[in-house]
Amino acid sequence: MRNKSWLLRAGVVTALGFASCLLSAAQSPAVAPAAKPESITYLAPTKENYLKFADEAEGMLRRDILTPWFPRNVDNENGGFYSGFTREWKPARSEGKFSVFQGRMTWVASQIVIRRPDLREQFVPIVHHGVDFLSNVMWDKQYGGFFWGLDDKGQITPFYSDGKHLYGMSFCIYGLAAAYQATKDPKALELAQAGFRWMDQHAHDAKNGGYFEWLTRDGKVVVGEKDTGKIQGVPLAAFPIGYRSMNTHIHLLESLTQLYEVWKDDTLRQRVEELLAIVRDKISVEPGAMNLYFTNDWRAIPDHDSYGHDVEATYLMEETEDVLGHGHDPKTERMGKLLVDHALAYGWDENLGGFFQHGTTMGKPEDKQKEWWVQFEGLNVLLLLHEKYGSQTDVYFKAFQRQWNFIKKYQTDPEFHGVYEMVGEDGLPVVASKGRIWKAAYHDGRALLNVTARLRRLAEAGPAK
Repeated sequence: MRNKSWLLRAGVVTALGFASCLLSAAQSPAVAPAAKPESITYLAPTKENYLKFADEAEGMLRRDILTPWFPRNVDNENGGFYSGFTREWKPARSEGKFSVFQGRMTWVASQIVIRRPDLREQFVPIVHHGVDFLSNVMWDKQYGGFFWGLDDKGQITPFYSDGKHLYGMSFCIYGLAAAYQATKDPKALELAQAGFRWMDQHAHDAKNGGYFEWLTRDGKVVVGEKDTGKIQGVPLAAFPIGYRSMNTHIHLLESLTQLYEVWKDDTLRQRVEELLAIVRDKISVEPGAMNLYFTNDWRAIPDHDSYGHDVEATYLMEETEDVLGHGHDPKTERMGKLLVDHALAYGWDENLGGFFQHGTTMGKPEDKQKEWWVQFEGLNVLLLLHEKYGSQTDVYFKAFQRQWNFIKKYQTDPEFHGVYEMVGEDGLPVVASKGRIWKAAYHDGRALLNVTARLRRLAEAGPAK
């Protein structure tokens, strides 16, 4: 998710039609002229080339993600993880302890323990450190549930309010479930279960499906001011109060899927299946876009099309069906492919590669900047679709290579290492900072872990035919 206060604006297609409007309540930032088209020599999908890309991705994972972030971001004074870093990896102004960042960093450290045995000894203490903070500080011992955010000393602050948002709750559960998978620490699983039960008790909508999103500290649903024409927003986020969001629900799908991997609870499975159907059948629509906001009964509110969320959701739906173990529903396969194909058709940079920020569903991109998380989610899903459809088309493997070239050349910092937050259409950094509460090591870390594994699996399977 990008941290920009998008107002409810016209722009995205609804489920009843594909009309897209052009009115925007926020100006797109000025960007430099597009760079000239860059030539690239495409490699064939052979074992040798798969392994070549896998080695490069592993190098980037260690050089630009793990080494700069860990243990630099471990806060040994206040607990949890520190988020703010400049381009040179010097501490920036603190924004306190954000539930989303804390959960994400706990998840990343846990995945390294699970998937990189040579780093296990280094990362197990970091996982325990994250679990301790989520348990001792982020969890509200008076009312239950995870705080949206706290200051560095673990105190409630107006910057975050004392409210609780399902997006933040989701990532705390996500990190804890992965921590249990990595360490078998019962405290991590018990807290993840408690988080799910609290969230489900206070926020699940039994009538319409899905979840209410913004709650008071004691778990009451906050109702927005719908009759005034004024849209209240959740602190530090794009979520309009009193409405459902695509962003929260795709990440609830992600976190509850992670929890179901380690806890085969019947109610949890029902919620995962319900969320999958909501993301696929209500949020996602033809010709391959996702509406961003909804009323509580799932009527879509027009807005822009976020290319990065489109491609990310494709991966998350596939991941969920893998964990559920009932095979891939043709409806899921079809919608996932539509989402990626649409993003390539409307949000892809034919000059340098990479996905733009957003635009109207049937029109040109409105914001041609490139945010780090969009590029890495794109890398991940392009290879996923190559694995599925590589025998039919070379489109996805060519796009993967162009995306990889873009990330290597423009999104990573060759001097100080790490990943730039935002680059312009010309490939130059627009925001060069390396860390803040919305920029953890999660999107890029996950993508590189997945890409290396998938490439090595493809190499074992042999070339696409």
